[in-house]
Amino acid sequence: MKFMYNFTVSFAAILLPLIAVFNKKIKLFVTGRKETFSKLSALKNKKTIWFHAASLGEFEQARPIIEELKKKHKEYKILVTFFSPSGYEIRKNYNLADVVCYLPLDSKKNARKFVAAANPTIAVFIKYEFWPNLLNELKKQEIKTILVSGILRKDQLFFKKYGGFMRKSLEAFHHFFVQDKNSKELLNSINFKNVTVAGDTRFDRVLRILEQDNSLDFINKFKDDKYTIVAGSTWQEDEGLLVNYINNKATQEEKFIIAPHNIKGDAILNLKKSINKETVLFSEKQGVNLSEKQVFIIDTIGILTKIYAVADVGYVGGGLKTGLHNILEPATFGIPVVIGNKYNKFKEAVDLVKIGGCLSIKNQEEFNESFINLKEDISFRNLTGIINKKYIEDHLGATNLIMNYLKDKI
Repeated sequence: MKFMYNFTVSFAAILLPLIAVFNKKIKLFVTGRKETFSKLSALKNKKTIWFHAASLGEFEQARPIIEELKKKHKEYKILVTFFSPSGYEIRKNYNLADVVCYLPLDSKKNARKFVAAANPTIAVFIKYEFWPNLLNELKKQEIKTILVSGILRKDQLFFKKYGGFMRKSLEAFHHFFVQDKNSKELLNSINFKNVTVAGDTRFDRVLRILEQDNSLDFINKFKDDKYTIVAGSTWQEDEGLLVNYINNKATQEEKFIIAPHNIKGDAILNLKKSINKETVLFSEKQGVNLSEKQVFIIDTIGILTKIYAVADVGYVGGGLKTGLHNILEPATFGIPVVIGNKYNKFKEAVDLVKIGGCLSIKNQEEFNESFINLKEDISFRNLTGIINKKYIEDHLGATNLIMNYLKDKI
């Protein structure tokens, strides 16, 4: 298994630059990593805490801890690494990090070079990022390493008879902070007892959203005190259902704000053309009487969280593709949330569907039924939102647990 893993990493290092010629995302993945070690030079002889996140969602789980560390330990530099371009490209200028870069491919050589260059006092891995060569190097250098907001599943290699190579890499972790009891039991089953069920730090993160100024003047003008559905991070599959509802079921009293995952020109123009109601793009809003429009398409990034603040109902995309986006952001505003039916990998979605704060749909009929019910039954809508808000409030505190652990390690 160890040989096969290292062979695969080496093969990927050869293959990915070839694929990058034809694939823009892979090109970002490859070219971005060429800058990693030069960026790390800024940390030479500095006390550093390293956070690694696969992508944007995992980064949001790191943020509450980073923010607390920057308040209490200004003497430390913060290094943030990403595996995916979708995380790096959006957060490469994150102001609380001293260095943001890509994680190199997990070869033995890269692992040795990276750990030597970063030389972190503490390494923090988020959720389910397990890179055996890096972890083995951290263990070899006796660098304190923790997992935050971890989620373990019994189908992972660690729990297979042939997964000894991956199981051994877990010995690098000084402590596992996991989201649920099942993850703790799985780690206990392979003799890891240094486990705490702390929950998910994203709950602490999203609650802070309520403390910020979420007012956007142009959004308020568009809403015009009318019933508004905000559909965030939508994919083509989500938009198909949404557009059909807007064109055939929506009344003049309903307004829609759509923030697509893909904001490239052609995709946005095709989306706008498919809608037969008065529609405006964010990029075209200047000089437009927004209150007269029924649909507002947000062809920019970075403001979706604030937009959820005006929603009466939220729809979160990706759940028809198995890549559900963040449902906690709309939920924290105490509104109902509708998602697709492929959400089983997301604990918060499983929980909220079970207790009735989140509605899952799989086709146009269920989509229409859910949105009509939410619009017409105000009591149902309010109760569903209350369930979501209480769920957020009941799951706070992971950040404090982790900070209490770290105070003796820094």
